[in-house]
Amino acid sequence: MGNALEVPFAHYIRKQMTHPSAAAGSGESLSALSLAASLTVKDLQASLQWYTEVLGFELDQKFEREGVLRSVRLRAGTVNLLLNQDDGRKGWDRVKGQGISFMITTAQSIDDIAARARANGGHLDSEPADMPWGARVFQIKDLDGILYSISSERRPPA
Repeated sequence: MGNALEVPFAHYIRKQMTHPSAAAGSGESLSALSLAASLTVKDLQASLQWYTEVLGFELDQKFEREGVLRSVRLRAGTVNLLLNQDDGRKGWDRVKGQGISFMITTAQSIDDIAARARANGGHLDSEPADMPWGARVFQIKDLDGILYSISSERRPPA
């Protein structure tokens, strides 16, 4: 699979939002309002710290079972993530984060978000860069290897 920056994903999403079409043969296509992801992580406490300090998510809710923290719900604007502690039932060494990536779109400064990530221990997979389809994007992986492409529309020079 190629680098996620090679695909004009933001352009594709904008086009789909402005030109919806019905799925073939179904009559009416799905009209979703949001998507939330539920992710299994190796170390819930470390991941909670990474998502809040490196990316800037806010802790929305903690879920405990028998006095043990099992999951947390995080929020960044309208984006919601549920992080779940791996319980080992599928093996402690199973690989996480492969074959999936997420794109977060924001109106905030990509350079400021990338600087915050770096200042809080994040390691960028790609530096902020202008893309041909009009976005400014950087990429970063979480502690379990899940790739995030964080983008905004390019701002005109000040």
